Amino acid sequence: MSAMFTATLHPGVALGFLVLGASLHDVLTRLKAEPQRFPKLDLVYSPNQPVTEPVILSLPANGLRLRFDGAEQRLRLIEVIDFTLSRITYGHPEKDIVKPASLPGQGITSPKLGAESSSGPSFRNIYHRLMGPTYAGEYIPPSDDDKSNTGTYILSYPGVAFSFPLPESAYSPDKDVVSLLSAPASQTAISMAVFSGKSWAEAREILWTDILPSVKSAYVFSKSKDIVPDEISLVKIHGGGRLQLFKKWTSASLWIILGETTPQELVAELGPPDAIYRKNDQKMYIHKTRTASHSRSRSNNGDYKRPDDLTDTDQSSANTGSDDTDEEAVEDEFVGNVSGECFYNYFYLGFDILVSPPVLASRLPPSQISTTNRNPSEKPIKVDSTNRLVATKLVLHGNVPGSYPFNRHRRCRWEISYPSSGSDAVDNSETQFNELEERLREEWKNIYMSEDDANKRQRGMVLNRGWGDSPGSSYEFTGGWEDSSGGVAAKKFDGNEESTTTLYGFPGLVFEVLKNGYVSAVTVF
Repeated sequence: MSAMFTATLHPGVALGFLVLGASLHDVLTRLKAEPQRFPKLDLVYSPNQPVTEPVILSLPANGLRLRFDGAEQRLRLIEVIDFTLSRITYGHPEKDIVKPASLPGQGITSPKLGAESSSGPSFRNIYHRLMGPTYAGEYIPPSDDDKSNTGTYILSYPGVAFSFPLPESAYSPDKDVVSLLSAPASQTAISMAVFSGKSWAEAREILWTDILPSVKSAYVFSKSKDIVPDEISLVKIHGGGRLQLFKKWTSASLWIILGETTPQELVAELGPPDAIYRKNDQKMYIHKTRTASHSRSRSNNGDYKRPDDLTDTDQSSANTGSDDTDEEAVEDEFVGNVSGECFYNYFYLGFDILVSPPVLASRLPPSQISTTNRNPSEKPIKVDSTNRLVATKLVLHGNVPGSYPFNRHRRCRWEISYPSSGSDAVDNSETQFNELEERLREEWKNIYMSEDDANKRQRGMVLNRGWGDSPGSSYEFTGGWEDSSGGVAAKKFDGNEESTTTLYGFPGLVFEVLKNGYVSAVTVF
């Protein structure tokens, strides 16, 4: 038997630990850490527009429904659709919004007119005891095919609203709210919504686009020991290995220069990684130019280190494991260069950073050469610095619903600054790849001898995530799906996820594209 979810209502802010503005990844991670309390999670999304249409997370065993916007994947609306499956309190001192059902042996009595009902809060309890008076609400008439002819009356307060059934024949715009909801059939609310705004009528117009306040400022965190790190709201790709990371809810930003930024600088700006992963990936080496050396040797055992605390619940367990399989190298020279390579996994920021000996950064885009004072790709590597470790690659994860690595990382939004299309269009994480490809080809057209040469060099390379060893995949960065890393229960491929993706490359960029045309991940090098 599952434990009942108990939460305090904070209008306009949160319902318990479910805070408006929290990311889909954070919420799912927390819910999956307590399977006894949240035994079933149903995710609904648009297969054709998974990052532009809202994502709905239903908790049928708890009577809750959570709605997230598609682009940022932030919690925008919390709905209670069955008051009997959760216990919700409000006020100081806290009072139950719905009187708990009588325990076995205590007898069951019918509620008096206007009294509390175990199926939902009564109008009298809300209007006279809990929330107090409010302005007239909004009546939504029944649909044409509704044979009951019963509409819905929305009683709205700042940050919270209650829905009451109201027959169409009983509604009149001339009646006040007390007269309208005094009928026995309209005594009990059937649902409750928590949102950011002064009223539901005002909030629903900007529900998916409104800039939500910082999660750090939420009342539920004011006296909590939980540490909420600064989020990265956008990664702007400038080309030539230069990336600008903007912090959420502030005007601050930081730069990562591939080939120069050190691990110490990464930790100082981003904090310690959620995990560090070491593995020798040779699966794409056949596509590189071979050197004169053909000897074979054994590499060091790969190891995967998990953090001690990846969830915010006491019920979660932190494990430490390792990948005991040896990876066989192809070239001695390559083996020597990866002795200190590792990925810094930032699951809660949405990206991975490869730390390795420095390499030449990718060339600057043609449109950026005249506007950039220094070209990192033209800066030679110092001989005495080849043994030091720097950031050389950044993998930005889209966390697209339906994709195989979904919920491995938080969604990371990105934007490419340099394609000059002559329009107001912005190439970003919500743009379909066919549009990105067209503008990037125009940007780099001068490096190809002909259109046929461009087509040959930009052919897609198909991967299958379901096989578990796709090159350059999250499997390579964070270990196998059998591991329970990142504080998220491992999800094995069962045929429902989109496991087949295609890689497309441009100078300094590799896009992993789903069948619906959206980018699942982009690698910057």
